Amino acid sequence: MQFTQLQYFVAVAETRHFTRAAERVHVAQPSLSQQIKALERELGADLFLRARGNITLTDAGEALLPLARRILADADTARHEVQELVQLRRGRVRLGATPSLCTGLLPDVLRAFHDRYPGIRLLIEEGGSHDLVRELARGALDLALVVLPLPSPAPALTTVELLREDLVVVSSPEAPAPGRGGPVIRIADLAGERLVMFRHGYDLRELTVAACRAEGFEPDFAVEGGEMDAVLGFVRAGLGVAVVPRMVATRAGRGLRVTPLARPGLHRTIALAHRSDVAPPRAARELQRMLLER
Repeated sequence: MQFTQLQYFVAVAETRHFTRAAERVHVAQPSLSQQIKALERELGADLFLRARGNITLTDAGEALLPLARRILADADTARHEVQELVQLRRGRVRLGATPSLCTGLLPDVLRAFHDRYPGIRLLIEEGGSHDLVRELARGALDLALVVLPLPSPAPALTTVELLREDLVVVSSPEAPAPGRGGPVIRIADLAGERLVMFRHGYDLRELTVAACRAEGFEPDFAVEGGEMDAVLGFVRAGLGVAVVPRMVATRAGRGLRVTPLARPGLHRTIALAHRSDVAPPRAARELQRMLLER
């Protein structure tokens, strides 16, 4: 008894037609009929009553049908489980993240993942949340770290909140302390500062500009259009101040003065997102688990 014979048998049983069954399993109808006859010879019983235009199951066929379906389902499960294990030895994970998270959150997690699964290729795409949501929707990414709330309208995504991060103001230690020079700075104090600002579409740009406008002023940009590394470099050079995640400021090391924002401050919520209609590959699910447990 062969799996192909059981597949052909189930196809005929469900379509009640040899030609349509052959089309379903992509085989010539004479080959399908021969395999069904071979299966009947092996079992020693007819499986179908063949009358012109009317194919019905015999008692033997009725008894075999649920067993054949179970055998085929078990074979599919076995194949799937093995493929899942193989995916943890070789394969890829396509992860999208904002540049600030690539700088702050991801290095340690990706190093731990690579140490555990050295055969998995990690493909990282940097971008703003709008861009990453679009890439998730078209199937170009398995997972993405995005800033909530998601852009509207957004495709059907499943999101799991990962962290809530404070934003801080960074400046050059060689320049005067921002605001009033105290241990904290208010958003309103940024009205007297020149800002180094991220490019359009960057979540931090939109958040900072919205906070300034809520205080009744338009921010003054000294430089704009940069990615995270460029913004930090311009701040170190004394061109202005910038609002960045605390994690980024901490990892950036020397050359920056870090000033917290006065309460209630500014925060952003980071979530891990994937498409709701497609389960991520096994390797991507493992990376998701490590991010959530970090």
